[in-house]
Amino acid sequence: MKRGMLHHIELYVSNLEESREFWSWLLDKLGYQLFQRWEKGFSWKLGDTYLVFVQTEDEYQEPRYHRRRTGLNHLAFFAESRDEVDYFTAELQKKGVSVLYQHAHPFAGGKDHYAVYFEDPDRMKVEIAAPE
Repeated sequence: MKRGMLHHIELYVSNLEESREFWSWLLDKLGYQLFQRWEKGFSWKLGDTYLVFVQTEDEYQEPRYHRRRTGLNHLAFFAESRDEVDYFTAELQKKGVSVLYQHAHPFAGGKDHYAVYFEDPDRMKVEIAAPE
């Protein structure tokens, strides 16, 4: 572990099973390994960092998440290459996941930033970016 490195991120989700299906495929392909699983949550780990997903209790389901409100806007992950970004783009489309910013894809982040942007089941934006 290195001082200042991110330890973990905990995300509350509206439907744990939908999120498990979506995130398990993605995180597995990015090299994460299932770390923990319990009745109301699960986590995936890569190195010393892990992502935790917890079922939101019914009384806190509203208002729904929106990335433009105060709080987390999106999660961004590195791909190994532009080819891997293209692989994820094709796989997401096969799964029926809409790619955001189609008009500018894969340069929606700028002319030197090659990435795919999409949303999870709660509409949290996710980015997979090629190294610069």
